[in-house]
Amino acid sequence: MDYLPLFLDLKGRPCLLVGGGEIAQRKLDLLLRAGADVEIVSPALGEETRRLVAAHGLTVHTRPFAPEDVRGRYLVVAATDDPAVNAAVFEAGNAAHTLVNSVDQPEISSAIFPAIVDRSPVQIAISTGGSSPTLARVVRGWIEARLPSGLGALASFIRDRRNSVKTALGTVSERQRFWERVIGGAIAENVYRGDSEKAEAQFHEELAGRDSGFVALIGAGPGDPELLTLKALRLLQSADVVLYDNLVNRGILDYARRDAELIYVGKKWKAPSTRQDSINALLVEQAKAGKSVARLKGGDPFIFGRGGEEIESLLAAGVDCIVVPGITAALGAAAYSGIPLTHRNVAQSVRFVTGHRAENRINLQWPELAKPDQTLVIYMGLPGIEEILVQLMAHGLPENTPAALIEKATLPEQQLVIGTVSNLAEKVRAAGVTGPTMAIVGDVVAYRRT
Repeated sequence: MDYLPLFLDLKGRPCLLVGGGEIAQRKLDLLLRAGADVEIVSPALGEETRRLVAAHGLTVHTRPFAPEDVRGRYLVVAATDDPAVNAAVFEAGNAAHTLVNSVDQPEISSAIFPAIVDRSPVQIAISTGGSSPTLARVVRGWIEARLPSGLGALASFIRDRRNSVKTALGTVSERQRFWERVIGGAIAENVYRGDSEKAEAQFHEELAGRDSGFVALIGAGPGDPELLTLKALRLLQSADVVLYDNLVNRGILDYARRDAELIYVGKKWKAPSTRQDSINALLVEQAKAGKSVARLKGGDPFIFGRGGEEIESLLAAGVDCIVVPGITAALGAAAYSGIPLTHRNVAQSVRFVTGHRAENRINLQWPELAKPDQTLVIYMGLPGIEEILVQLMAHGLPENTPAALIEKATLPEQQLVIGTVSNLAEKVRAAGVTGPTMAIVGDVVAYRRT
């Protein structure tokens, strides 16, 4: 370990900033946010530094640095563009046993400013020991993207209730398990959403021993794991139980906790399937047992995913639930195939329909779907693709209208079959497509770009 990471309480403490340019201004802003009592030594100040000085009523010594300036300081920052001045500041600070940060000069620093992720009161500091501030900033970006924006609110929520939990739960292990349930469950999610009343009620139920499980209905996107939303990823990684369907890529399941229970509840054409009422009952059962449940659904839960039925069942059973939208399969398939669904020259609208057979027939509004100047996207259309295309032509869609079928959209094994409404079904058979698939019909297919 090259440095010992520490968090300094600078509130009201005397600190010195040597320098008044752009580099100094950035450090001044951080010192002021930390509540430090800052004085500045610099022959001149930049415009932004002058603004901060005026806004905070700071003392400025308009002259060169002198070694005695470091006396009585808790922290000194050397932020000039003159290496000799910075070295003199460091030497004076060492002699006075005062911490000194020389900006971008770790070799003459006894303290280093890290890159900071601020979700106060939660703070994360990233340091490369001064070897690469740019790398530290990039790593900060990675971490920031993964943390809920409401993390600070959750920390405050927990802080305000620690004493009541300590009184109610006698052992450290009991309290630790309790807080793990809070952080990974419905209480935290409601704090993030700003629903403090609901979070408070659930907190008291949890503390009284009434486990408050919940369900996150998560759109897993069209297949590529990198298309998961940040919220989907966070909830998946904290779930006790994951229910997933046939369209969820196995690579997405790899993001679940290693000890999470994975339950397959998929439906597949001409194969054994899980009934929807059984899925609904299982979701309620797992949540009622106090578990955090992630229900992964391919694409978006509310686009031909029967998510509405699952939400109805959960609400009727009094189970807390949230919906996390996902990139629907239509958008993923089109984007990864280079097909613009709404090219302004040829498509004024897009229609999403399902080609799923009900009672052995496809019942769609054919005259409406065969109209020009629109894009038709067909979910679950592979079994009936020939019938669909024949009906579209029979109701007036020109037989030379471009059409495409995408198999396993957004995955490395994606296959794209291009044709027209008159020959696409034949081309699909020749390609040996087995699914899952998405069909796109309309002149936009001719605008495909690879």
